[in-house]
Amino acid sequence: MYCIVDIETTGGGSSFHRITEIAIIKHDGVNIVDEFTTLLNPERNIPWNITRLTGITNEMVSDAPKFYEVAKRIVEITENCVFVAHNVSFDYNFIKNEFKQLGFEFKRHNLCTVKMSRALIPGKKSYSLGNLCNSLGIEVKERHRASGDAFATAKLFELLFSINKNYIESRIGNSNYAFSGLNASLDRKKIDSLPEETGVYYLYDIHGRIIYIGKSTNIRQRVLQHLEGKGSSKSSWMRRSIADISYELTGSELIALLLEADEIKKLQPFFNRSLKRKRFNYGICLEKNREGYLCISAEPIEQIGQDVVITFASMKEAKTVLNYMLDRYRLCQRFTGLYDTDGACFNHQVHECFGACIGKELPDSYNKRVNEALRYFRNETKKNVVIVDDGRTSGEKSVVCLEEGNYKGFGYIDESFSANGWDDIRESIKPFQNNRDTEQIIRQYLLKNKVKVLEF
Repeated sequence: MYCIVDIETTGGGSSFHRITEIAIIKHDGVNIVDEFTTLLNPERNIPWNITRLTGITNEMVSDAPKFYEVAKRIVEITENCVFVAHNVSFDYNFIKNEFKQLGFEFKRHNLCTVKMSRALIPGKKSYSLGNLCNSLGIEVKERHRASGDAFATAKLFELLFSINKNYIESRIGNSNYAFSGLNASLDRKKIDSLPEETGVYYLYDIHGRIIYIGKSTNIRQRVLQHLEGKGSSKSSWMRRSIADISYELTGSELIALLLEADEIKKLQPFFNRSLKRKRFNYGICLEKNREGYLCISAEPIEQIGQDVVITFASMKEAKTVLNYMLDRYRLCQRFTGLYDTDGACFNHQVHECFGACIGKELPDSYNKRVNEALRYFRNETKKNVVIVDDGRTSGEKSVVCLEEGNYKGFGYIDESFSANGWDDIRESIKPFQNNRDTEQIIRQYLLKNKVKVLEF
């Protein structure tokens, strides 16, 4: 038996937001045998942008049952069933977290109709529920409401089941590993249910203490690597200590990096100790030469006699940023320490430098661009910036917010969300602390990835 599930929530993360509506359709693969739908009182405010998307208002849920009042019904209808949803990890993690707050562990095998659709109906331009159903002629009544989306997902599941029943059944509790010597307390079903998606994972010892926090673009693959225990004696020690696993999907690798850093700093797991001692021993230094030009270069901090304007954990990152400044702001190779010459730099010869190296460009003009570059990388632009990246589901986007250059937090919005201003975005984020680690993470990510950046 299968239970097709859809939920609506107050926002993105299952550790922060709550469920506002749930629909469960019990299915045998051919016919519906039972169903359950209800609004839920999330016991917190529903942001207006979520109301605009779902139509669910604070007034509608004020007299609705709280989750604990329907928890028994949810357990009963899903018992001995496979949990099915479109982007299943989203719905499953929310429901699992609601039960966790009640002191109950909710565990079901689960299947994702997005992944099954990609395998059994390849070649579609989009696998979001709305677009996929539209292309297959499946009617979706009340899009972004739990009941409408659940019934549409049930129709999609019936189609997939008719295409290849054996494939679907083979995906239930699928294990492709055979490790020996694992901790006896580690439930193999936990390993089976790990998603092949981006997020942060938590490894626990037998006493329930978090011993390691990591991030990956494929959580399942990375955790399996830990369980193989290859490498150092420390890796083998940690492998034998793993008694439980949990995870938080982020969609965006940037958010995974930021959340991982924050959690490690806050929780200080035993096997993350090397990460807690990160030092910023390299920097970009600044001085003015005899001709009045501002010169910058990447150096070990202990060797710098001039002003250190930006610090880094590695020389590689410092030089990466320096080269980015060179290209973006058309700086001179000679005055950035990247080309050793007393005359014209190579970039001037190929018309990429305006000639500061030979006095062709005056100091005032050149120094203005140097200062612009430094302000940008020191987060002194004083602009409100939103970095838009992948979400956890096909219809969602992630947002990382910087207010006047300082990291403020991250959140999730529907891909159709249209912000009228900075305050609209701020309402969607969960606040986090700005520090040197977050500055470095964001700086590196923007250098290496093409993402949408909005300024307000």
